[in-house]
Amino acid sequence: MGETMKRVERRFCEEFSPGYYGICTVGGMLSAGTTHLAVTPLDVLKVNMQVNPIKYSSISSGFSALWKEQGPSSLWRGWSGKLFGYGAQGGCRFGLYEYFKGLYSNVLVDQNRTFIFFLSSASAQVFADVALCPFEAIKVRVQTQPNFAKGLVDGFPKLYKTEGLAGFYKGLCPLWGRNLPFSMIMFSTFEHSVDFIYRRVVQQRKEDCSRVQQLGVTCLAGYAAGAIGTVVSNPADVIVSSLYNKKAENVLQAVKSIGLANLFTRSLPVRITIVGPVITMQWFFYDSVKLLFGLPTSGGLNRQLEEGNLSA
Repeated sequence: MGETMKRVERRFCEEFSPGYYGICTVGGMLSAGTTHLAVTPLDVLKVNMQVNPIKYSSISSGFSALWKEQGPSSLWRGWSGKLFGYGAQGGCRFGLYEYFKGLYSNVLVDQNRTFIFFLSSASAQVFADVALCPFEAIKVRVQTQPNFAKGLVDGFPKLYKTEGLAGFYKGLCPLWGRNLPFSMIMFSTFEHSVDFIYRRVVQQRKEDCSRVQQLGVTCLAGYAAGAIGTVVSNPADVIVSSLYNKKAENVLQAVKSIGLANLFTRSLPVRITIVGPVITMQWFFYDSVKLLFGLPTSGGLNRQLEEGNLSA
């Protein structure tokens, strides 16, 4: 009880205040940008496996082919797009999720908690992908077309000159198709996993646990959320890479040429290798930032939301 009171006293701001949403946005930017930057080599391989599955048929042979033909530097192509693009996406995804969760919990008082989580994450992801899309358009081309550009600085003007503003948002609908289901499943799975771990495994309230215990729960729930979300979003991820590399002109053509079964299996192992640890580390860094400012870790309904009498 004493430790809980000390945490409250050291809070930088109150939950659901403008300062709180600002901290969540900054935490999301830092956590998403840095973790995506760290796995750039795996992302380069994933995109090439999606675009050219015959040549890059497995993780080991794919890395070997990229290393031999294009050199070790090729594994870091698109790093700037990863850092800044996913930083922008992460800031919107986490910051707006917190905002919409508070908003919808107060407006939709009688709704099921899972519906609140789905609606909040979907609303946040719509804006997050608008922020990400131009960076993703450059990143994919840089990673799969060695002569296109070196990075964002020369990639943005080149794409604008050749395809105009529309070129930056060609993949927006497929991005929504990939990230909306992923975000909805990821946030909902995380919230319910946190609740399950505290109730059934730890058997203590979050407020009564130490910071180390809280971050441990965050990591377990984060990995579960990332793995399940990856499987759901894989078809749209494959379609995005196909469209950006002009392997197909539209979504229907991409589905027809790739094949329905391949949409679910192509590059799935490498995506799980990437996304599981990435999402885990994102939640870890994000909640570490919140704890640094004296705020509670993520997951479950806060006291203010519990008072809204949401149904379980």
